[in-house]
Amino acid sequence: MVPPYDPGRIRPRTHLKFPFDASFPRQWHHHGLGSTHLWNGLNMLFPQGERFFVRSVNHYLDRLEDAPELRAQVKAFFTQEGKHAREHQAYIELLESQGYRLSGYMAAYQRIVWGFLDPYFPPALRLAMTAALEHYTAVMSEQTLTLGVFADGHPAMQRLIEWHAAEEIEHKSVAFDVLRKVAPGYALRVAGLFMGTLSLFGLWLAASVTLLRQEPGLGWGGVLRELWRGHKKDPVLVRVLWKGLKQYLRPSFHPLQNDNLHLARAYLARFDEPGAEAA
Repeated sequence: MVPPYDPGRIRPRTHLKFPFDASFPRQWHHHGLGSTHLWNGLNMLFPQGERFFVRSVNHYLDRLEDAPELRAQVKAFFTQEGKHAREHQAYIELLESQGYRLSGYMAAYQRIVWGFLDPYFPPALRLAMTAALEHYTAVMSEQTLTLGVFADGHPAMQRLIEWHAAEEIEHKSVAFDVLRKVAPGYALRVAGLFMGTLSLFGLWLAASVTLLRQEPGLGWGGVLRELWRGHKKDPVLVRVLWKGLKQYLRPSFHPLQNDNLHLARAYLARFDEPGAEAA
């Protein structure tokens, strides 16, 4: 059973700011370099990833004229994702100011998205990838808000990630509902899950390795040890992959079947008062 639409559920919060100043440490997670750069690597994916999601959904906006509630949610989704991209881009610029050389990785990542996925993957497959990746993000977001994943991290990073996580839960069904309307086949949904899984975890690993390779004194053996230590402390990759696959592969799956919107609303309530700021 899928709950009915709540057109007021998605609320863009473009007034919020999540600043990082020069005092922010290079190793900000108490679990060490492995955990720090696993999460830094994920941060590096967000700006291009969020824009890919917006383009993939926007391609079908004209097909939603007869679904005004879904169309309204799509537009709010665009605004939220644009804000996420800007805040995480600012964090990438902070990493560069700390001495990390990221331009090579970011250029390669952009070529994969703009030079391969966008021109060679059909629009329906890109939308299916977006729906699957939004599901992974929602699973990760629930664990972030319920398991205290960032309790051992720097407070500035905790604020940024928990805000992002809460808004991801808030709009978790949008891309899936657009896919269900314009291209509802199960085979396409599974193909999007397969391609999205390869893209997410491959690019995430590459980003984390890019960062760890720049830490003084870490050869390849040290990089692998730190990745393993980070995974042992924060096994979020395995948790998200397993739970995400198990849920998404059910033919009857819908994101709103997992009733966790209360988590997002409880967290975001502090930002929905007039004049509220993040920091």
